[in-house]
Amino acid sequence: MAVKLQEDILEKLETLSHLRIADEKREEVLAQLSEILAYVENLNELDTSHLDSYFSTLQGGTPMREDTPSNDPEIPAIILEHAPDAADDFFIVPAIIE
Repeated sequence: MAVKLQEDILEKLETLSHLRIADEKREEVLAQLSEILAYVENLNELDTSHLDSYFSTLQGGTPMREDTPSNDPEIPAIILEHAPDAADDFFIVPAIIE
């Protein structure tokens, strides 16, 4: 079933998103959104009736790691090495308040 969005739906989306779509782009945006909806509509064809609501592709749940802080003194130096500007273990950024 092809989904075709109408102009009134696009107007509601503009209101909700606080965006304004240029008049010359409206038909293109409507076509693109209709294609996206048609693609998502394909998901309705999947049979998930045999799956539990807590289904996971990971056997045994999510793998966990030990949550221990690292005290490696080289880490800040490595990070600051890639900063555009740094001094005395701090990032230097442009002033935004005068």
